[in-house]
This record gives sequence, structure tokens and C-alpha cells, in this order.
Amino acid sequence: MLKQFFITCSGADKQIITSCANGEQNKYAGIGATVFFTALLAWIAAAYALYTVFDNVYLATFFGFIWGLLIFNLDRFIVSTIRKRDKFGQELLQATPRIVLAVIIAIVISKPLEIKIFEKEINAEILKQKNQMAIANKKQVSDFFKTDLDKNKAKTDSLQSEINKKEKEVKSLYDSFITEAEGTAGTKKMGKGPIYKEKRAQYDIAVTQLDTLRKRNQQKITENDKLAKTLQTDLDKKVADTQPVIDGFDGLMARINALNKLPFLPSLFIMLLFLAIETSPIIAKLLSPKGEYDFKLEDAEAAIRTNLAQNTHQRELLRTTDAGIYDDVYAEIRSDRELYNYKKKKAIEMLELQADRFSEKQKSVM
Repeated sequence: MLKQFFITCSGADKQIITSCANGEQNKYAGIGATVFFTALLAWIAAAYALYTVFDNVYLATFFGFIWGLLIFNLDRFIVSTIRKRDKFGQELLQATPRIVLAVIIAIVISKPLEIKIFEKEINAEILKQKNQMAIANKKQVSDFFKTDLDKNKAKTDSLQSEINKKEKEVKSLYDSFITEAEGTAGTKKMGKGPIYKEKRAQYDIAVTQLDTLRKRNQQKITENDKLAKTLQTDLDKKVADTQPVIDGFDGLMARINALNKLPFLPSLFIMLLFLAIETSPIIAKLLSPKGEYDFKLEDAEAAIRTNLAQNTHQRELLRTTDAGIYDDVYAEIRSDRELYNYKKKKAIEMLELQADRFSEKQKSVM
């Protein structure tokens, strides 16, 4: 039963193949088995590829099965339509388009399985790409908020600079009236004289101004700090919101691109393996000599062609003979005087009727 199933997969004519020897049947069973297992691999490959897209086992299995049936039908068609010829060049020319199609199918089948085989290496490459994307994304978001953050920081630095400048001024005035009292600077007179009092008054005014400036600027600095925290929170939120997009960078195209970045030779050998599997039924038919099945199939086709040629010839003879008979019949009818006089009488009646109608029409116009 399994042998009959594989023969069916090969696309061979069952009526002819069952009349062939057991060896010939085994050859086509082997070809059919190759077609079947190629379709099975196509189902597995497509199911895995679609699973990376849909992330659903049932959908991936269903559509993978449809793809496997399509590949099975194509392979079966390719193998069954190759006919053995008297010259190998004719067979090769006939098989060339089918080989090209088989190459395309092999590449399509091999890619998803390559992705599965090199899954660990691809995951490492994708992780590397995700990290690079996360860094680039954070830099882009930071650049987006950089202007506002820089402006806010510049305002804070300016306010703090005003405070620092005033503090230096106050310290300078303090040192001035202290050294004046000690007699180490200024008038060089020890004691609290008029110059001391004047410098002390300047110091007191500066301290008051410093307190006022510090309160005012500190309030603005606090507001700027709050704004800076808000901007930083928005920046972090933006980065967090875009992170799921980066985390989801794990689709089929991403894996194919990651596969292309891996060493080429392992991927090439796997593709060549599937290419060999896909083209093996065609190569087997090209290299194998004409067998019993080929002769019987050729004989059946020749019988059909002969029968069609005979039928065509007979229909042509029937048409020419029938046409000749009708030519003779109408030639005899043409020479019949009774028929001639009858048609002449009817023609005269038609002309008279036409003349009467024309005359009546002219009278109605007048």
C-alpha cells in the first residue's frame, strides 16, 4: 500500500505502471517518495516561518500544510511532465525550466529551516541588534529633550551664579570692615571709626540684598528642578514606551537579516542539500535510460496521436465529399426550367408590389 501511495506521488499513470515490472514500479515509488518527503519538509519549514509571524501554532500549522500541498503539487507536476526523448539535449532543454523552478522552491524551503537550525546564533545576533537599537533610541529621545533640559539647566546655573556672585560681594565687604576694625587695611587705624561704620553699613545692606536674592532665586531654582524632573520623567517614559517595539524586533525578516550576517558557508551547504533533494527526482529521470514505463507511455501517446490523425483525415474527407455532393445537387437544380419560371413569377410580383407602394407614397406627398 505504501508503494502504491508513493507511485501516486510520482504522478505516473497507474494503468500503465501496474502493467510494468516490479523494478520499474520501485523506481517510480522512489521518485514519489522524494516528492512526498520534499513536501513534508516544506510543510515543516513553512509552519516554522509562519509561527514567527503569527505566533500561533494552529494558524502556522494550517497555512504550513497548505504550502506543503502546493509544493507537493508543483513537484508532482514537474516530475510527471518530463518525458524521455531520443536525445539527452532535448531532455535537458525540456527539464531546464523545471530545474529553475525546483531551485527556487529549494531556496524557499531551506531558509526557514536554516533559521531554526541556527536559532541560537540568530538569537545572539538579534540581541546584539536590540541593544544597539535601544542605545540609539535612548540617544534619539535624549536629543529630542536635550534643548529643553539644557535651557532649564542654563537658567538654574544663571540663578545660582547670581547668588554666588552676591555671596562673594558680601564676603568681600565683610573682610573689608573687619580689617578696617583691626587696622590691618584701609585707614590702618584700629577701632570702629567712621570708615568702619560706613563699611559695616554697606555690608549690612549687601547681606539684606543677598537674603532677598537667595530667597527669590532659590524659589526659581526649585521650580526649575521640578521642571527638570518632569522633563526627565517624560524622557524615561518615552524610552519605556518605545522599548516594547524594540523588544518585538524578532520577526521573520529580522531573523533572515540576522541569518545573512552569519558565516555564509554553513547556510550555503544547507541550501545545497535541499537543492539536491528538490532536484533529485528530475535528475534521476534525466540520467535513467528509457524504461518499460516510458516505452508503454510513448506507445499509448503514439496510439492516441494516430487515432486523432485518422479521425481528422476522415472528417476532412467527409467534408469534401459532402460539399461535392451538394455542388452537384445545386448544379442540377439550377438547370431546372420549372423552378426558374416559378422564381421569375415571384420576382415580377415583388417588383409590381414595390412599384405600387412607391406610387401611393408619391401621391400622399403631393
